[in-house]
Amino acid sequence: TPHRTEIIIRATRTQNVLGEKGQRIRELTSVVQKRFSFDDGAVELYAERVQNRGLCAQAQAESLKFKLLGGLAVRRACYGVVRFVMEASAKGVEVIVTGKLRGQRAKAMKFGDGYMIKTGHAGQVYTDTAVRHVMMRQGVVGIKVSIMLPHDPKGLQGPSIPLDDVVVILEPKDEISPATMLAQQEAAAAAQQAAYLKAQMMAPTPEVDPMEAGMEDPNAAAGF
Repeated sequence: TPHRTEIIIRATRTQNVLGEKGQRIRELTSVVQKRFSFDDGAVELYAERVQNRGLCAQAQAESLKFKLLGGLAVRRACYGVVRFVMEASAKGVEVIVTGKLRGQRAKAMKFGDGYMIKTGHAGQVYTDTAVRHVMMRQGVVGIKVSIMLPHDPKGLQGPSIPLDDVVVILEPKDEISPATMLAQQEAAAAAQQAAYLKAQMMAPTPEVDPMEAGMEDPNAAAGF
């Protein structure tokens, strides 16, 4: 907003961001306010929970980072992330780990599943990418996680814009022969005629006024 800056921190565990009785979020607000020279009350920090960790590349990159720091094997850790992401209804995932994985020679290892769009407007909209650097004992290891998000018309789990090359094939309608169509029309006309006749029979007969029917009033003819 023009008068206040709002910063939303998306995290898988919002309680760690808030702290006990909101102490940590207030400390973060004070640090940001002093660092960027905001006026008092001009900046506000909020913590938002990530709804689906499996579709968040930032969360998966951080998870892989802590797994490697914990001493887990690279291949096992990466396959665990790939399986977790695909179980979260993602269209595809790619994990790239580079650096001194074994020995003194640096190399890159790539793990993936599903399909991934990397170019064009669809690659910008449907692909969520995160990069992290892990300070290992033998050197720096780079992590890159890319997730192909699914299409969601509501825009909650993924983009609401459909892909350009998606083709929807509709089921053909049941064909009706001319004889069947004519029989249906005749049956509908007969049912309508029967309903009209039934309504006429159930309608009350109106009383006829003798004066309107052109008959002479017997009292008037007698001179009364």
